[in-house]
Amino acid sequence: MTLINHKFTLASRPVGMPKRTDWTYGEEPVRELADGELLIKILFISLDPAMRGWMNEGKSYIAPVVIGEVMRALGIGQVLESRNSRFQVGQFVSGRSGVQEYCISRGDGLMVVDTRIAPLPVFLSTLGMTGMTAYFGLLDTGRPEPGDTVVVSAAAGAVGAVVGQVAKIKGCRAVGIAGGKEKCRYLLEDLGFDAAIDYKSENVTRALREACPAGINVYFDNVGGEILEAALANLARGARIVICGAISQYNSAAMHGPRNYMSLLVNRAMMKGMLVFDYADRFGDAAREMAGWMAAGKLKSREDIVEGLATFPETLLRLFSGENIGKLMIKVAGPQST
Repeated sequence: MTLINHKFTLASRPVGMPKRTDWTYGEEPVRELADGELLIKILFISLDPAMRGWMNEGKSYIAPVVIGEVMRALGIGQVLESRNSRFQVGQFVSGRSGVQEYCISRGDGLMVVDTRIAPLPVFLSTLGMTGMTAYFGLLDTGRPEPGDTVVVSAAAGAVGAVVGQVAKIKGCRAVGIAGGKEKCRYLLEDLGFDAAIDYKSENVTRALREACPAGINVYFDNVGGEILEAALANLARGARIVICGAISQYNSAAMHGPRNYMSLLVNRAMMKGMLVFDYADRFGDAAREMAGWMAAGKLKSREDIVEGLATFPETLLRLFSGENIGKLMIKVAGPQST
């Protein structure tokens, strides 16, 4: 029986917030494999703020998605057929999948995942690229020391929640900035943050001053904009700022930087960008350490899973409206019995 692949391809480059018509939802038969290829049935697709940037034309750390090309995404799937000796039928693999039901790959960048360690969705979350971003961004770029105050924005999101927990594991105070009472409750009661600031109802600059009386030693930025400016206004001497993302800016016609950047000079502080792909050769070591923390009950993982590939355009927008808590992903299908 011929398999039919349903997929989303990029139809146009969005202006402002993406809309369904910026993609085309289509189908095509799955072709025969060539030597060295494997066929993967996609089970879960990761939805990430970076996807918005991948849709824009212009110079970046990665080439933009081409018009007419399957929308870029990371995913986890199961090998249905293999003509590649490195992968066996029935194995679960993670890597670049695209927003589609089936993926044909030559195996480059794919990693076999072991479901005895954690459920499949966790490998797109805390033990996947999300967790790697938090781990290396905080520990390698932020360089926290025991007793430091670590502040993270979008703290109830996929990356921010891991950043705060790793900060606690490393003996730091963790202060999270999030939107809404429920998210702040989650940070304090479920994840053990020391303080939580609701940017929707509080003056963030004032609240940071109260929560961080000795200043911020490490600020992990996921949002940019006014919250970045509030953090800059509350730095301790020698502070380190990790630039991971700027989700508040992604749908703006023009991004703007902080107006009070001279705080870096006054406080002898550092602001540095990080890309998780730069640490690919160390992913295995980081995953093993974080899996150990999870097994010991020190690190929690939360996934926000929406069912159905066809929901992709609307589900993606939950990242920018602040609706989700934890790692947002789409469940495409369940695994086959082998």
